[in-house]
Amino acid sequence: MKKSEEDDFRAFVGARMDRWRRAAYLLCHDWHAADDLVSIVVGKLYRHWRRVISSDNPDAYAQRMLTRSWLDERRRPWRREQPVEDPPETGWTHPDRVDDRNQLTGLLAHLAPRQRAVVVLRFYLDHSVEETAGLLGISAGTVKSQSARGLETLRTLAYSSGSVS
Repeated sequence: MKKSEEDDFRAFVGARMDRWRRAAYLLCHDWHAADDLVSIVVGKLYRHWRRVISSDNPDAYAQRMLTRSWLDERRRPWRREQPVEDPPETGWTHPDRVDDRNQLTGLLAHLAPRQRAVVVLRFYLDHSVEETAGLLGISAGTVKSQSARGLETLRTLAYSSGSVS
């Protein structure tokens, strides 16, 4: 990679690192796993930088890599292990939003992986139905049905737990 390409890569990654990390956390609910996921994606972006930068939308390309890498990691057998006595990972967020973030994380944990990915991409990262479908490799109809079911589940859980007044 040429010096100018490397500088462009560093600027691209540096500007988006926090957003990728937050999105990865919302997908996997673990700051350490989110950091691992982002570092995997940064490595892939570096290897394929010329292809990424020549794409129509490098941000969408990177987000697709992040989402698909998360789905790939979930399929690995060692990811099925669940710690039982570890304290929850909290990471930094704006002090006024700690309760909201904890509530959102708890609610998202009740969704199936695909529903969680659809809800995070559509409503947290503000992707369109078509963009979400492209990122996940599913149809637009599946995105619509998964987001409707996911939102209904979240509403039911939020109202039944008394967290929505």
